[in-house]
Amino acid sequence: MNKYYYDLHVHSCLSPCGDDDSTPANIAGMATLCGLNVVALTDHNTTRNCPGFFEAAKRHGIIPIAGMELTTAEDIHVIFLFENLDTALEFDKDLQKRRILIENRVDVYGEQMVMNGNDEVLETEKYLLSNATTVSVDECPALAEKYGAICYPAHIDRQANGIIATLGTFPDIKGFKCFELNDGEKEEELRKTYSLGDRKCVVCSDAHYLWNMRDENRFFLIDDEPYSSELVRRKIFELLR
Repeated sequence: MNKYYYDLHVHSCLSPCGDDDSTPANIAGMATLCGLNVVALTDHNTTRNCPGFFEAAKRHGIIPIAGMELTTAEDIHVIFLFENLDTALEFDKDLQKRRILIENRVDVYGEQMVMNGNDEVLETEKYLLSNATTVSVDECPALAEKYGAICYPAHIDRQANGIIATLGTFPDIKGFKCFELNDGEKEEELRKTYSLGDRKCVVCSDAHYLWNMRDENRFFLIDDEPYSSELVRRKIFELLR
């Protein structure tokens, strides 16, 4: 059994609130400096920087996970994690039909840049990525299952876009087998207050700037023999499910 330090909620320069320096290669490099082993790239309502991040992560020995922070119709943030990159990109294409297209104001939000693993700009996204989609929060688990993904509410301990702050409670949606905290010290209090049961808790940075990424702190304990990154990724999904 080995420890795999993780951060499953990191934004790149494709997110409108993400810093331009949060490029795929810079995120992979910072993860190495932070002592992380597993990182999920979770841009707002898109997975299109995941291919570039996978390229960069391979160079740095980081195990990448393709993800997305989806904004529901209720303006709640929900993390989606995908077991393979192709499925994540397929989900991205389908989600575009559920987005509400508002043109991005570059003077306010900056460019939303899609990059390759060498941080070369491939394209920019014309429409704002952070606004709500037409996907309701109770649709999310079935939508995730359709794509072999897992999903769970993001940063439930925060006011902005947190499911508890928005709905006043943690709803009994059976497909949410996990929840995410920004501050792990709040876990015990929230479990008691909102009857979170045996749901798995992950603690992540929601990093929009490179310096927001966490040093090695939270980890998964995984039997990784015979070792492969695919095995470790699969074992993480088994734990989260």
